Amino acid sequence: VQLVESGGGLVQAGGSLRLSCAASGFTYDDYAIGWFRQAPGKERELVAGISSTGDSTNYADSVKGRFTISRDNAKNTMYLQMNSLKPEDTAMYYCRGRRLMDDYWGQGTQVTVSS
Repeated sequence: VQLVESGGGLVQAGGSLRLSCAASGFTYDDYAIGWFRQAPGKERELVAGISSTGDSTNYADSVKGRFTISRDNAKNTMYLQMNSLKPEDTAMYYCRGRRLMDDYWGQGTQVTVSS
């Protein structure tokens, strides 16, 4: 089982990034997926989640209207489009796949937003 994130980097405030998470080794279509982030000294928090079918999404209040989560089940890949980035969005971003007792995490990709 693997979840591999990509797309992180350094961006100026107001800029955009698109994170990707490629999944393998499990039946991706059956899993709810999400993006989490963890800043230094802070707890890991949910950024956005999407149901297995893609018809239901939820977002942290801090990113509503700026971030969009999506998934392409044909490609076993999920995405996080991040617009209007702020310095407080700086964190390590992780993708997660979850179904019943199965819970898989990626290794993370760093996002740094400069002011």
